[in-house]
Amino acid sequence: MEKLFAVKGMNDILPPDSARWEWFEDQVRRQMERCAYRNIRTPIVEPTALFVRGTGETTDIVEKEMYSFDDRLNGEALTLRPENTPGVVRAAIEHNLTYDGGKRLYYMGPMFRHERPQRGRYRQFYQLGAEALGFAGPELDAELMLLAYQLLSDLGVRSMRIELNSLGIPSERHAHRAALIVYFEKHVDLLDEDARRRLRTNPLRILDTKNPAMQDLVHQAPQLLDFLGEHSLKHFDTVKKLLSACGVQWTVNPRLVRGLDYYSHTVFEFITDELGAQGTLCGGGRYDGLFELLGGKPTPAVGWGMGVERVLELLKAQGHVGVVPNLDAYAIIPDEVGLSDAMQCLQVLRSQGISVQMHASTADGRGSIKSQFKRANASGARFALIFGADERAQGLVTIKALRDGLGIQFAESLHQPAQWVKRLQSAA
Repeated sequence: MEKLFAVKGMNDILPPDSARWEWFEDQVRRQMERCAYRNIRTPIVEPTALFVRGTGETTDIVEKEMYSFDDRLNGEALTLRPENTPGVVRAAIEHNLTYDGGKRLYYMGPMFRHERPQRGRYRQFYQLGAEALGFAGPELDAELMLLAYQLLSDLGVRSMRIELNSLGIPSERHAHRAALIVYFEKHVDLLDEDARRRLRTNPLRILDTKNPAMQDLVHQAPQLLDFLGEHSLKHFDTVKKLLSACGVQWTVNPRLVRGLDYYSHTVFEFITDELGAQGTLCGGGRYDGLFELLGGKPTPAVGWGMGVERVLELLKAQGHVGVVPNLDAYAIIPDEVGLSDAMQCLQVLRSQGISVQMHASTADGRGSIKSQFKRANASGARFALIFGADERAQGLVTIKALRDGLGIQFAESLHQPAQWVKRLQSAA
């Protein structure tokens, strides 16, 4: 029968690498708890219209990258979520989450985009996101950036930079859009096919081009910052001052527009130069108009998304040693007769917080004591628990140190393991 493989760009996460993911998730939960952000979990499948209206009909995501299909039961157009901000806003509107005030939320989970897989860019990728709903002040823009900065710093990320820009309010963007169209029309012969297609529908996205031949042209284009009014400039200045007051360095990038239509005011990216073209670790901004686009009441909001694979890949590139689960003990059981006593003992140890891996038989049998010790050493456990016939006859279990204190061993009661749990723990 033909062997089956995973879909290209959708990767298995296997032990021991999965331990790094668990470690990352634990760090995230601790940081979110410190900043009073609460977990939200939305469906992986959403109505296609949610992303057409929310993400933007002329974005690359909607035009090229979504996995969309018709539900065979009722013909409803559905999409595997390519990002999660519209889903969070949809849930907030549907369940009236902000009826009693603003909410600070975070999520972690898989997203899906149909694109060419490459390092740090996959068809199924995992994203961590934080969203603050119902808060209009620039202090929340700064708080969210500080949250991401502290998390990445605690994880051990080095050599990242923060770039900022402001997209202002719709009227300011419309004036800038008109100026961009006039400017690019004068140089239409220098535009690539993608830029010409966007010229009338979304000229702001031309500024985000990665085409080297267009960089000089883009550099000379009108800047949105020159079109901002007093309120927008004050908002942006406050964000910058708050970041500086907290010791966080930043630079203004007037070409930073992000790839989604719903942003307004502050936009930002955390960038590394160590992952090639996929150097954006975290990006986001304010999206005060998204609630209305999705049928809700006007509600200010700001948030960011962080690529989990990219962060873990960067940590590996920067020499992070990785994470190996701590195993306290490995149970060596030479014969079937000792299984009942051994498993009862292990149940008590585990209930008391001791992590134990039990040696299990294979098609070739239980294996010799020598081979079981080899497995015990390879497991990384600190102790081997030996449930041999001689030990059972005396009502004992032999405990042998496998790491620090190599060669030290002692015996304890087989039937009263709760009494020697602390000895195992104190020997850590």
